[in-house]
Amino acid sequence: MMHDTRPPSPGGAPATQNKVAITPTRMSAGAVAWVAIAIFAQESVWNFYEAQVPAQLRGYLSSATLIGLIMGMDTAFGVFVQPVMGRFSDLRARHRFGRWPIIVVGACLAAIPFALIPWATSLPALMMCIVCFGLTANAFKGVTETLVSDYVAAGNRSKAQGFIKAGVSLTIVVSSLISLLVVDHSLKAAFAIPPLLMLIAIGLSSWFLGRDHARRRLPSQNEADPGTAPQGLDESASPWAVIKDVVRDPSRSRLLLMVGIFCFAGMWSALRAMTTPYGIEVLGMSRGRAGAIALPGAVAFLATVVPIAYLSGRIGQVRAIRYGVALFVVGLLTGFAAPNAPMTAAAMAISSVGYAVFAVNALVALWNLAPNDRVLGAYTGLYTIASASGISLGPALLGVTVDLTGWRYMLLNAAVFAAITFAVFTSLTRRTATAARTA
Repeated sequence: MMHDTRPPSPGGAPATQNKVAITPTRMSAGAVAWVAIAIFAQESVWNFYEAQVPAQLRGYLSSATLIGLIMGMDTAFGVFVQPVMGRFSDLRARHRFGRWPIIVVGACLAAIPFALIPWATSLPALMMCIVCFGLTANAFKGVTETLVSDYVAAGNRSKAQGFIKAGVSLTIVVSSLISLLVVDHSLKAAFAIPPLLMLIAIGLSSWFLGRDHARRRLPSQNEADPGTAPQGLDESASPWAVIKDVVRDPSRSRLLLMVGIFCFAGMWSALRAMTTPYGIEVLGMSRGRAGAIALPGAVAFLATVVPIAYLSGRIGQVRAIRYGVALFVVGLLTGFAAPNAPMTAAAMAISSVGYAVFAVNALVALWNLAPNDRVLGAYTGLYTIASASGISLGPALLGVTVDLTGWRYMLLNAAVFAAITFAVFTSLTRRTATAARTA
């Protein structure tokens, strides 16, 4: 596979600010596959967590607002943990084993509190498991996602993200099947399966890719051209220096993109966290069947994510995300109009395709705005600040509306929030188009 010699800007125009041309190279299918397996490993745990922990909390709490707040609390840790770990992983990226030791140790630590969740017999014990899992899982989550930048050149990262997100969509299938086949029979066994899969998959990825990291890793821009001095920030900059650089940027493009990421990530997280209780309360489904209602969405995501990745390179990342948000809103309104199991499953499928556009393009768009390739781990941390903040607040905000209007109006309430997201990306699309014309 060939790629452009210059990475596109988020709006589709050639990047000109602080960018160095990348020597054309083929995308390594093996490297992409192993990175996809590693990301699949961690996401398999997160997907099951978001599908079943809300129902676990309902055994102790009746307020949807409190459940949503707790579901967002664990990912709030990512706002503080992931930028620091991103900086640390940038320092490790050019060492013998690269970022892999952080990932392996983090996965081992996170598996323990996750597996103990169904064993908790009181709300304090359950909260202890949730807090411990949130801290340890966030410590390596962003680091795993940054692996793409180590093995895939800038011009191919959108394509790589398409294949990786296709693999990640299988985690929703796995989570749904565990909910459908295991939860109603043995909750403890169901919670043991995802962390076991995570440890096996990350162990294999680390063995086959991490042990050969020094040979497989792409040189950074400055390593590829030793005569080129680093531009802007380098990997030794503190996370707060990176944030200040973004805030002080006169174009405000990076800041506005982070606002859009915050909004979309929040609504997607809210939808996933509230779908299982919605299926129980509105559709009259069992807990296991309600947890599996996202299965058609996973299939739709899997079928469309790779074509979306190729199409996005033609129309621009930000413009593609804007179209994805519009499709997301259409899916929510479809589910609200017909509150039955088949139409709700169809609505989840439509909304999942809209989210697929965002999933492929958001992080790559932010990477393309980084001053150089040596701070991509820190920029993954910026993505985490935006997305984790949205994930933290999204379920609670949607929960407030559910408490006010009832579960029947949950999808309509989510559509209203998603319309705000559409306005943000509309503004960003116009801004990047204007910048392209004046460049």
